[in-house]
Amino acid sequence: DVFVDTQRYAKKYVGNGLNCVNCHLEAGRKAGSAPLWAAYVAYPAFRDVSKQVNTFTERLDACFRYSMNGRMPPLDDEVIVALTAYSFWLATGAPVGAHLSGRGFPEIPASALPPDPARGKAVYAIHCASCHGADGLGLKAGATYAMPPVWGRDSYNGGAGMVNVKTAAAFIKANMPFGQGNTLTDQQAWDVAAFINAQPRPRDPRLRGTGKSAKAP
Repeated sequence: DVFVDTQRYAKKYVGNGLNCVNCHLEAGRKAGSAPLWAAYVAYPAFRDVSKQVNTFTERLDACFRYSMNGRMPPLDDEVIVALTAYSFWLATGAPVGAHLSGRGFPEIPASALPPDPARGKAVYAIHCASCHGADGLGLKAGATYAMPPVWGRDSYNGGAGMVNVKTAAAFIKANMPFGQGNTLTDQQAWDVAAFINAQPRPRDPRLRGTGKSAKAP
């Protein structure tokens, strides 16, 4: 419930309009969409972004602070206990420490041309706007989003992994348009990722008050 409907079951820790399932598709089970069963057995692990060994719960901290633009629940909070238990259950039988096929997002080849937001704008209009809105602000069903925003105040902030154009391009190539993954060309995925991440979004919380750009990876 927390994973699929984070807005309802963990709202006090979330600062935008997203649910965990918006990036980890099929309730965190889909290969090539950062599935939880592959992530759980990979931690503790050294992460370049933090320059230290992180536990699985510390990785959840980053999700709440950056992807959800919120704050980390206390480690003994039922939200963290539930998410950890769910991940453990999905990983049942998986070997600890293994790099399982399907983990993370598939590698995407380097683009033949430098990623171009102008080309990406055209890709977005054709392939993305019908779900995420022409303005990128998502589509609402009542007070919640039926389709998530990809920029604006209710989207991920400037510290999220998805702000890295390579990461966004890999996710888009493998999983978007929704239910039609691997139908865009590599170049289209790079270009539309560059376009999306050129749009305004909440600042990286580590940079708030510094006057620095919100576009930090």
